[in-house]
Amino acid sequence: MSTPTTTSSYTCPYCRNQSAGGGTACDRCGAPIDIRLKVSDSGWVKQPAIKDMARIRFNRSTAQISGTQVPVAEMKLDAADSLYFSHHVYLHSDPNVRLEALKMGGGWNRVLAGMPLIMMQASGPGHVAISADRPGETLAIPLPAGHAVDVVEHRFLVATTNVQYQWERSGIWFTTQDGDDQEWHYPLGQMMDRFTARDGHGLLLLHGPGNTFIRDLNHGQSILVQPNALIWKDPTVRMNLHVEYPRGQYWFSSARWQAKSMWLRLTGPGRIAIQSVFEPPEMVGSIVNSSPSTTHYW
Repeated sequence: MSTPTTTSSYTCPYCRNQSAGGGTACDRCGAPIDIRLKVSDSGWVKQPAIKDMARIRFNRSTAQISGTQVPVAEMKLDAADSLYFSHHVYLHSDPNVRLEALKMGGGWNRVLAGMPLIMMQASGPGHVAISADRPGETLAIPLPAGHAVDVVEHRFLVATTNVQYQWERSGIWFTTQDGDDQEWHYPLGQMMDRFTARDGHGLLLLHGPGNTFIRDLNHGQSILVQPNALIWKDPTVRMNLHVEYPRGQYWFSSARWQAKSMWLRLTGPGRIAIQSVFEPPEMVGSIVNSSPSTTHYW
């Protein structure tokens, strides 16, 4: 694939936004434009890491992504622009950038390592930098007006203030019994974050541990993924659990409901993004109840 000229109309294969195509990266999501679209035999597209020092345009401002191991998003804010983020990802800012605590509607109530996370708003002009403070990739999701994405907890980095936040119950859970002890499990967390662009084009930055892969699901098409691997999805994508049991154990073992593997079934239409770093659900004891699920015996 040849690099488009500045006079061409270039459609980014990753964020689907159009631009003039000048430079080496999409100015909406930062994806390189001088590489071929890489699709696996099973239909997954490798999301390319944003190149070091690539710039992303939003409204009258820009975001420069610096570094490759633990990237930093440095925002150059215009006086008319502002954004919001959790206080634990705030790295540095110019003295003239206005910072204030932001009261979030929609139930923002998060805790990390036992401490509450406080949402902050930064208003230009000036620079402000955000870092996830752990290895991985910074993912840029441009949101046209009216568009939304559902994001798993603790993947959010920063968003422009015209991107509205609200929480949605994940609806994915199961309970296990181990002796007299019963425990509730939420493979995706109890809540998911829904971000919707209002009053124009918005920008959302997420953190993805490991490598990131994206896929389009057709209407009615489904796929099984590790629950902890999901990063984001379109709101149109439906979710339910899928549990697998050894058939011999089901018939002959006294712990007949002890599952051997649990998956998240995602059903289209819509896009999904997963990460290569994941932790399988804890499967101690026998499943006694769950949200709607499918099963398979082998």
